[in-house]
Amino acid sequence: MKKRILIFLILLATIGVSCDRYKKILKGTDKELKYETAVKLYKQQNYSSALQFFEELITLFRGTDKAEMVFYYYAYSYYGTGDNMMASFHFKNFSKLFPGSKYSEECAFMAAYCKYNDAPGYSLDQGATIEAINELQLFANLYPKSEKMQRCNELIDELRNRLAKKYFDLATLYYRISSYNAAIISFNNLLKEYPETTYREESMLFLLKSNFYYAQNSIDEKKLERFNTTIDAYNTFTATFPVTKFKKEAESVYNNSIKEINKLKKSN
Repeated sequence: MKKRILIFLILLATIGVSCDRYKKILKGTDKELKYETAVKLYKQQNYSSALQFFEELITLFRGTDKAEMVFYYYAYSYYGTGDNMMASFHFKNFSKLFPGSKYSEECAFMAAYCKYNDAPGYSLDQGATIEAINELQLFANLYPKSEKMQRCNELIDELRNRLAKKYFDLATLYYRISSYNAAIISFNNLLKEYPETTYREESMLFLLKSNFYYAQNSIDEKKLERFNTTIDAYNTFTATFPVTKFKKEAESVYNNSIKEINKLKKSN
């Protein structure tokens, strides 16, 4: 126990001496030493301390050959602290300030990637998600031949599916509370806006069922037209998913629709 306490006290003392030394360098006038210290701290993943140096070095090295690397480390230091918003801002700023840099493409991607990291879960407001998609799309437009394009497209697809999930949940809520017309509109909008979504199959099934119940609850003058719309929804569903785990459920809706149509024709 005494040995552990001794080691702990030595460690604290070492940290204290290091902090004092870094403060002394920071207050000094040797900018080259400050730069070396900042890079050292960065490589030690002491990003918060590195930031204190790089913030000053940006001014000290502005317009010099070292400016590019100072800005580069500065952006990555923010990224290292987990501050994605500030990191994105400075990565984007780097690409604007140094468009000819060998790091320009990397920083443009990181600016978008930080936006992706900041995007919330699907149940929260999706403004940041849309902003992240726009940033990733901007990168794709600027660097269509980039090695990062595959990763960029994967992130866009993931974020778009996150948006689709939010709309899917809203549409299914309309269905569950028997607001079938609202469900039909919502599912149609979802399928139009996000045709690639992983919720496509379920959405088309819910759309089919929503059409059926909407027709069933309609006034007699509207029923025939709306049951025919249900048949159209079934045909679209089976054409899109000829092999589906929802086959029996879809066929049941179709058969019931045919029965209802036959009843209506007989009554007329």
